Amino acid sequence: MAPMSARNPETETAHRAGFACFVGRPNAGKSTLTNALVGQKVAITSNRPQTTRHTVRGIVHRPDAQLVLVDTPGLHKPRTLLGERLNDIVRTTWAEVDVIGFCLPANEKLGPGDRFIAKELAGIKKSPKVAIITKTDLVDSKTLAEQLIAIDQLGKELGFEWQEIVPVSAVAGKQVQLLADLLTPLLPESPPLYPEGDLTDEPEQVMVAELIREAALEGVRDELPHSIAVVVEEMLPREDRPADKPLLDIHANVYIERPSQKGIIIGPKGKRLKEVGTKSRKHIEALLGTPVFLDLHVKVAKDWQRDPKQLRKLGF
Repeated sequence: MAPMSARNPETETAHRAGFACFVGRPNAGKSTLTNALVGQKVAITSNRPQTTRHTVRGIVHRPDAQLVLVDTPGLHKPRTLLGERLNDIVRTTWAEVDVIGFCLPANEKLGPGDRFIAKELAGIKKSPKVAIITKTDLVDSKTLAEQLIAIDQLGKELGFEWQEIVPVSAVAGKQVQLLADLLTPLLPESPPLYPEGDLTDEPEQVMVAELIREAALEGVRDELPHSIAVVVEEMLPREDRPADKPLLDIHANVYIERPSQKGIIIGPKGKRLKEVGTKSRKHIEALLGTPVFLDLHVKVAKDWQRDPKQLRKLGF
């Protein structure tokens, strides 16, 4: 081994930092994977497609690197103005990241939606592309092997080579760390981009609204899959509380598109809305580390997914 004085500091491993973007059809497991890599909930998950409505950055801190994960909405055939805006977000993000992870579920054969996205990816020359086979805990080894071959073939058909093809299970924690190991060398050399300890750059109010929306979606996904939006109007510490017993007052509105949907969200005698409040409050308290009083109101914003003015008001 060379003596210390003879060693070139440049031969030491340089720190890397950069942005990796997860893309894929809606419900391909992108948000679950983001949360597994970060080690904490930073993106809302649901078994309904199109849960993510804006990019969420989850930050993975490693001794050798900082990996900033950009979780985009799923690229899809838009039916509303909201859908078109979500697709624009995806394409803008792809153009700006250092590496793209294409998520494909192990338990679903490649379909037209996957080919559509892969074709778009083929046009992006500068970013390396990693194929990530998600939900491997749901299939046997034979099915997984067939999926690996099909994905490799897809790249060849479209004239590009995957940098890596990695099977993972975010739910079972399988190969999640391996994925981080494989993404790291694809990032540029750079000092950390975010302070140690930061797990996301999402504003707290946005994350609180997302947790409320996740709870509101539960149990009504079939009736109102995309009709729910949440806006946090106010987050203020309760005055005149002793320092050792703080309380945060959060006032939020749950918006739906039609008066007939109000009853579905509120439930008989307000039971459903109460459940939404109880469930989301637990997650909010865990996120913010403080007791919370949550005040929820249900309001109608007529056909908000198609109305530019309403979309602006609701933050899209």
